[in-house]
Amino acid sequence: MNALDFNRRTFLVGAGATAGLTLGFSISDEALAQGATPEVNAWVVIRPDDTIVVRIGRQEMGQGTVTGLAQLVAEELEADWAKVTYEYPTPGQNVARKRVWGDFATSGSRGIRNSEKAMREGAAAARMMLLQAAADEWKVPVAEVSVAKGVITHKGSNRSTTYGKVAGAAAKLTPPTNPPLKDPKTWTIAGKPLKRLAQDGKVNGKQVYSIDFQAPGLLNAAVKDCPIWGGSLKSFDAAAAEKMPGVKKVLKIENAVVVVADTWWRAKTALDAVKIEYDSGKSANLDSKAIDDMLNEGLGATEAFIGNQSGDVQAAIKGAARMVEATYSMPYQNHAPMEPMNSTARWTADKCEVWTSTQNGEAALATTSQAAGLPLDKCEVYRMDLGGGFGRRATSQDYVRQSVLIAKEMPGQQIKLIWSREEDQLRGCYHPITKCKMTGSLDKDGNLTGLHMRISGQSILATIRPEALDKGRDPATFQGLNAGGAEGAIGYTIPNILVDHAMRNPPVRPGFWRGVNNNQNAIYLECFMDELAKEAGIDALEFRRKLMKNHPKHLAVLNAVAEKGGWGKPAEKGVFRGLAQHMGYGSYVAACAEVSVNDAGTLKVHRIVAATDCGHAVNPAQIERQIEGSFAYGLGAAMFQEITIKGGKVVEENFDSYPILRMDDMPAVESIIAPTGGFWGGVGEPTIFVAAPAVLNAIFAATGKRVRNMPIKNTDLRKA
Repeated sequence: MNALDFNRRTFLVGAGATAGLTLGFSISDEALAQGATPEVNAWVVIRPDDTIVVRIGRQEMGQGTVTGLAQLVAEELEADWAKVTYEYPTPGQNVARKRVWGDFATSGSRGIRNSEKAMREGAAAARMMLLQAAADEWKVPVAEVSVAKGVITHKGSNRSTTYGKVAGAAAKLTPPTNPPLKDPKTWTIAGKPLKRLAQDGKVNGKQVYSIDFQAPGLLNAAVKDCPIWGGSLKSFDAAAAEKMPGVKKVLKIENAVVVVADTWWRAKTALDAVKIEYDSGKSANLDSKAIDDMLNEGLGATEAFIGNQSGDVQAAIKGAARMVEATYSMPYQNHAPMEPMNSTARWTADKCEVWTSTQNGEAALATTSQAAGLPLDKCEVYRMDLGGGFGRRATSQDYVRQSVLIAKEMPGQQIKLIWSREEDQLRGCYHPITKCKMTGSLDKDGNLTGLHMRISGQSILATIRPEALDKGRDPATFQGLNAGGAEGAIGYTIPNILVDHAMRNPPVRPGFWRGVNNNQNAIYLECFMDELAKEAGIDALEFRRKLMKNHPKHLAVLNAVAEKGGWGKPAEKGVFRGLAQHMGYGSYVAACAEVSVNDAGTLKVHRIVAATDCGHAVNPAQIERQIEGSFAYGLGAAMFQEITIKGGKVVEENFDSYPILRMDDMPAVESIIAPTGGFWGGVGEPTIFVAAPAVLNAIFAATGKRVRNMPIKNTDLRKA
């Protein structure tokens, strides 16, 4: 049983009960007298000095989730924002309290949208309990009591008190059921561009990430796993390494060699001195060409899983006045967070503790339990802020497993495992590799009558969660191409459509990479829409508008960027524009990009106008930063990044061959935040969908060349 299976089976049972309110525990008068901090309920702790501590199950990794959730809680509490802070409950505490905080996964842009209801209700209930406690003390009807910024007032008697003074009494009350929530139109804390909590520590360098973790007597470990996908560790000679300064132990765990030393650099240096032999197994001849051949075969295969089908697409194509065909491709890409994988562990026969950064605390706990050989109640994971996640720390907890296995070899010793940048590149969970062949049919008036999208390539779920497949089909493959649904509706009404997937799974491990399958699907669809518009002789915006009459939210964000981006108006000399729209993770997004390409074929992205309808905007400033960050991440991937394979091994081992976007490549970003209410969409991932296709469409306008194979660096952009 792998860790992900263990996590799913252990924690998902009874998950439906987590949305309700749970009173944590009763606090005795004696405990309060001794200074215990009252927990009003699972979400809200109020200290005697009126500090409000919001307990948050989601994880902060630079996206601002904890600030947004704290704003929602403070709003319902009618709290003083200046006195609000937060803390992370541990996965072990969550299990012990029947998962009162829900799941601890922070991925799929669900940080706020999947927690807002429970946390708002918890805060609203806490407010009612605090007011009732004050009313009881004053022996007045609670209806006569009001609160503002954490100060409770009884107007009739001119008495007042604070949350901190009545929290102990409130904690003993029975929580109300179905507490009413504030109308977002009345928000005074939520919906505002407030400064992030813990921002100062990130600016002044005091913020501690798990890679920074220190403790007395801490040892450090460096690891080299077999770099060949499908290969194995054959043998190793550690004689030279064992004699090097600071080295405490050289050992083998599963398919890896590990050196434990007093400092990480000494561990890494000694590890480089270990002579290691690998058995390539069946992967000796695995390379990027062999994988490409596999995908090409899938493009023409007779059998495929269907994701979206309506009408008779083959008849439409056969009867077309004009037909357009194109094949696009997306390579493997690594997450490459600035903080590489790391985890600190201490193991004894009756307790295992882990300090780490993870996007899924419960999966980390399950992995710890399994690797430690101990029951869940004998294990604990202490979550720390992430120096970048992008899905890597949600897909696999392999680094946590390794840290525990190392600690088991040295019982009682606290050991911090840090992956080198090379290890992080070689043993990633990569954005899946796919190709897409598209065929579109146009009638004599240029109307789109049929569209067939054949995706050939890797399924993430088939590798990491095969039990989630639907009769062999991976529904996540079709993100953004579905007929409807919050996780990705196509946004166009096409009379005859077929979107299918020929699953082809090379042995290289895929994973959830920021935006996941929406990234390539948006490129495939939106670039092909431009190709169809060109063949039809219709402006790209007008071509889309004709197909979007039944999709008002898609159309609204597209119109917004077209207007602000100056679509249809002259751009600066040498500057050209491109459009794209998409929907996923509950949000509607669009972009208008401006680019230039000089005579040497050098691309410059000058400006991107981006629109987002996420339903509710909890912190507009954070949304703007998320949009800017998603463009930085998405454009870097589109322009430069690919993982290639040779001899079963990743070629790109560091940033010299896997570059990230530099500051002088970053365009000016203008954000349009247009929440229409009535739903909760994500923010962290959606805007990345439209970064690449908007730029690719602008490149065609500038050069007359279609870039159909990512990354852009592999295409000669010199004008034909």
